[in-house]
Amino acid sequence: MILLERTSVMNLENAMRGARNPMNSWARMDSGYDAEGNYVLGPNDLDLARRLRKAGSDHRKFIRQIFVSVDITAPLYWWKEYDTYKVATVANSTSTMHKIHSKPFSIDDFSHDHMTPSTLAYMETVVEKLEEIRLRYMETKSKEDWYDMIQLLPSSYNQMRTCTFNYETLVNIYFARRNHKLQEWHTFCDWIAELPYGKELIIAEENEK
Repeated sequence: MILLERTSVMNLENAMRGARNPMNSWARMDSGYDAEGNYVLGPNDLDLARRLRKAGSDHRKFIRQIFVSVDITAPLYWWKEYDTYKVATVANSTSTMHKIHSKPFSIDDFSHDHMTPSTLAYMETVVEKLEEIRLRYMETKSKEDWYDMIQLLPSSYNQMRTCTFNYETLVNIYFARRNHKLQEWHTFCDWIAELPYGKELIIAEENEK
């Protein structure tokens, strides 16, 4: 399970202006804002953007200046793989260490959408045990109970992080993970493709084949 919410794409206008700096071609800019406040690339700017994207990372520096912020809720096993991407990313997460005891455990706190019925039944017993320990910890504040929660916690536990990227980082993520065995990565790559000009500026190589 993965949930991507509150997506915001920023700085497209400035990035596009910067893309024209090397040739001093600002007079050819034909982009602008629509009625909804979205920055829409005109034919001249879109053509330049596509050509720079195709020319490779040295020429498409402008996409490093297009920023994305999104709230991602995903299981810990997915976050372990996501943490490979430490360049040009920032994330603030909800705290497992400090707030794991702050609400009751339920099965919906865990990714279980691909579990078989027998495994799901077992998982429910684990969740019940975690809740039992949590309630005891709320009374005792015992370090032993706290460690029991932390060390018993399955990697399917869902954590929310507010993440920021730039489009160049998303190019790397998309082509590294689009065929991954985890369904969460397929959902993430679908989200990338639907970003403003994601098909043109991020996954252009695939579209050109």
